[in-house]
Amino acid sequence: MLISDAELAVAAAQAGAAVVRARYGTALARFQKSAGDFATAADIEAERAILDVLRAARPDDAVTGEESGRVGAVGAQRMWLVDPLCGTLNYAVRTTLVAVNVALRAGSDVTVAASADPFADEVFWTDGARAYVRRDGADEALAPSAGSHLVDVNLDTRDPSDPNFRAGRLIADPGFLGRFHPRVVSTTLAVAWVAAGRRAAYVTDGDLRDNVHFAAGLTLCRAAGCVLTGIQGEPLHTGAGGLVVAADQETHAALLALIGTAAPR
Repeated sequence: MLISDAELAVAAAQAGAAVVRARYGTALARFQKSAGDFATAADIEAERAILDVLRAARPDDAVTGEESGRVGAVGAQRMWLVDPLCGTLNYAVRTTLVAVNVALRAGSDVTVAASADPFADEVFWTDGARAYVRRDGADEALAPSAGSHLVDVNLDTRDPSDPNFRAGRLIADPGFLGRFHPRVVSTTLAVAWVAAGRRAAYVTDGDLRDNVHFAAGLTLCRAAGCVLTGIQGEPLHTGAGGLVVAADQETHAALLALIGTAAPR
C-alpha cells in the first residue's frame, strides 16, 4: 500500500527523532561547518535515518538535507527539505529544546510537513489542508491562540548590516514588554508552537525561502490558520525577507507596529 506524502513526512521525522533521543547525553563528535556553527554525529546519523525512509518510499524524489546537501535530479518537481536536528547547540549542551523537520516542496509550494519533538514524543504535522499534533498514535487538530502572550524572537541575526530589523531592539522596546513576554528557545520547534497555541508569535529576520529549518514550521502555521508575512508585513519570501507569524491578526498587527518602532535609525 502506497503511503501518503503526509504520513511519509511523519515517519521520516519520527525516524530522525528516534536517533536524536538515542544519542542524547552520549559523547558526540563535532564537525565544524563555519565560525560558530557545527554539526554533531547525532545530526548526521539522524539525517541518514530520515533519508533512508524517504528514499525507500520515494526513490525518484530529490532531497536537500542540512548536512548532506542536495541530491537528486536537477529540476526535480518534488524536493524534500530535511533538517535532522534544529537546535544543535542546545542538544550539544544537553538541552532538550530541539526539532526534527521534514517538508516536501512540490512545484513551487511546500505541500506537507512534519516537525518532531524527540523528547516530548510529539509530531506536529500537516497534509497541507489541516494541521495536527500526534501523541501516542492519536491526532489532535492544532488551534493557534495568542493567550500566552509569549513571543519567540530569533536572536541569531543573519545579516548584522541589514538596516530593517534588530531583534535586540524589539525585545527591549517598552511597548513590546508591556504587551508580550519574550522567549528565546533557539530552535524552530517554537514555530510549530505558534500553530499549536503554545506561543502567540515568532519573529526572525533572514531569507527563509526553501530553508530546511523553517519550511516545516511555516507549512504547519499556514495550515493551522496563523497569520504569516515577512518582517515588514510584505508577502512571505519577498521584500526584506524574514518572518512574523502570529496566532491572530491583532497580535500580528501589534508586532509589525513594534518592529517599525524598533527599526534602526
